[in-house]
Amino acid sequence: MISLIGSRPAIQVGRHQVMNYDTAWLAVALRRAALAAERHDFPFVDEIRMGIEKYLETKCPLNLLPLPDLFDRMRHMLVRIGCESIAEKLEPLAPPVPLSLVKLAKDAGNGFELAFYGLLRDELNELRNAGAEEIRFTGLKEAALILCSVEKWDQRCDVLLADLRSFLDEIDRDRHPMRRPMRLRLDAER
Repeated sequence: MISLIGSRPAIQVGRHQVMNYDTAWLAVALRRAALAAERHDFPFVDEIRMGIEKYLETKCPLNLLPLPDLFDRMRHMLVRIGCESIAEKLEPLAPPVPLSLVKLAKDAGNGFELAFYGLLRDELNELRNAGAEEIRFTGLKEAALILCSVEKWDQRCDVLLADLRSFLDEIDRDRHPMRRPMRLRLDAER
């Protein structure tokens, strides 16, 4: 089910707000917690997810719900139904977060590729620490135009776009056992 504007609160993930989201990520977080609590016999993941979904759509009075607050409520609910061990293992997991590369390129300034890559790396680390595992990038081509300080696409933009894709692919493949994994997705380019 996809969120319609006004029916669910936006989820605050770090400095970002996710407005249109499904709830599959909640089921993933619940399953992970059940496995971490060694509760392989926990059959109520979908029912709990649907209950949270109903809460978000009908009972939550907030327009913006910070991710940690949502998971605190989930832990409280798990304790109330007798699943303390799962509540203890429940870790915040964010819905897929859209990230505009255009904004980062503007923040870095025209022609400042190194600053852009530093801002991008910092942003990804902040999102990872906030519970994000899937990032959906938007505005690749527009960001390349800004970073190349041109209004019309040229060969420098092609080179920068290839470099940017390579940078994102490298981060996407980077797996460390001590860090939250991340999946990076490129939205359709305009």
